[in-house]
Amino acid sequence: MDIDLQKLAFDQAPVGIALTEQRVIRACNTTFCKLFGYDKPALIGQSFRMLYQEEKEFEQIRDIGIARLKEGGEYSDERLVHHRNGQMFWVRFRAVTLTSDDPLARTVLSFAPIPDHVADYSLTKRERQVVGFLSKGLTSKEIARRLTLSPRTVEDYRLRLCKKFNVKNTTELLSHLVALEG
Repeated sequence: MDIDLQKLAFDQAPVGIALTEQRVIRACNTTFCKLFGYDKPALIGQSFRMLYQEEKEFEQIRDIGIARLKEGGEYSDERLVHHRNGQMFWVRFRAVTLTSDDPLARTVLSFAPIPDHVADYSLTKRERQVVGFLSKGLTSKEIARRLTLSPRTVEDYRLRLCKKFNVKNTTELLSHLVALEG
């Protein structure tokens, strides 16, 4: 295949794609830029930290899939991410490491938006939001603040989700949802 066609295919792929080295963006396509609301020059050479609202969130998200990257070279999940304008949106995330001994040394990431009207795994939009925050290690109180809900309402969502997927706790819920994706 012609090199120009390969570049065009990468740049215009229907999912956002980024190549990172130690969580620094080295290359990305136009779709990735549009998803997050930045021009390419504003992203290249920047830490992925710029795409997270808080340092804690940036650190926690790193730890979620690193073991799977070390074991099998791939990781996927669904998560809430932040647009430059502050809005959050749900994506299907995939990562492939090119360096299994040091998974973050060089990684290819893809981000495919999940439209609000798609109920993946029979989850409502609010359930997906709660699961997304749970996967980042947030407490019910922290989730409640972010979603402007009461902590009790978040607890109700957690209990209903556990019942829906026939699991005993949040850890089993997240493991179950990752298994469905993998």
